[in-house]
Amino acid sequence: MEKSANKNIAILVFLLLLLPSAAFGQKRHGDLDIALLGDSNTWIAGDDCSQPKGWPYWFDKKFQPRSLANYSRSGATWTNTANTVRNLKAYSEILDDNNVVYNQIARLIAEVDNGSTASPQVIIIGAGTNDAWFRERRPGVFSETPAQAFADTDTLITGRKPSEVLSLASSVRYGCELLMQRFPDAQIVLLTPTQATVCGYDPIRQAADIIEECGRRLSISTIALEGGSGTYRAIEKVKKPHTSDGAHTNPAGARRHGYFIASQLESILLF
Repeated sequence: MEKSANKNIAILVFLLLLLPSAAFGQKRHGDLDIALLGDSNTWIAGDDCSQPKGWPYWFDKKFQPRSLANYSRSGATWTNTANTVRNLKAYSEILDDNNVVYNQIARLIAEVDNGSTASPQVIIIGAGTNDAWFRERRPGVFSETPAQAFADTDTLITGRKPSEVLSLASSVRYGCELLMQRFPDAQIVLLTPTQATVCGYDPIRQAADIIEECGRRLSISTIALEGGSGTYRAIEKVKKPHTSDGAHTNPAGARRHGYFIASQLESILLF
């Protein structure tokens, strides 16, 4: 009996060694193409996500998707302005009328359509810090609640020009519905902005609440960075363990964020 039991244990150990690393919490997602949209904390990883000061670098290592296409830009906001137009070529790393998530979506769609990038199964959008930080440059940012932004369901919001969508709530609805129309089978995931020393906690919280409520109304999952990522404004004001300047992650902060996002996405992934 003892010899038989030892043999069974040996077989079990051998089979466990053959299992994919997912058995030990290291699941790979080599069948998924992921697109990233957002602001500077996504952008600082680089277009190829090779820079460790940005969370996509660490997310890529942890989640291991087939591809990770980064369309984010430093200075980008969710919120459009009265001068925002569709522009696939303009490049800015600072706040600008056309440096908005809407134009990142337009670039993603154009590149999928022309075959230069894979059609994503997952689209992660991380923005909102600049909306809260530069409120005077986005005067309509908090002019609507999500309830107001979703009040009109008789006409498609995507039929409007971006210059006609001027609140954070409407801009989130607008961008997400554009993606849902073009990529109906993709899972969209929203990230709320993390805490930062560059602006007060209340504007960040307000932006996060709007993004989260818009996601709920659209049946889109949200990962709350301002509360769960481990970067806290009060601590960063004193010694900056996770940011370089109170707003942008250093490698330690990026690692924490990337692993947190990977873990949260694992729990809500539909594929």
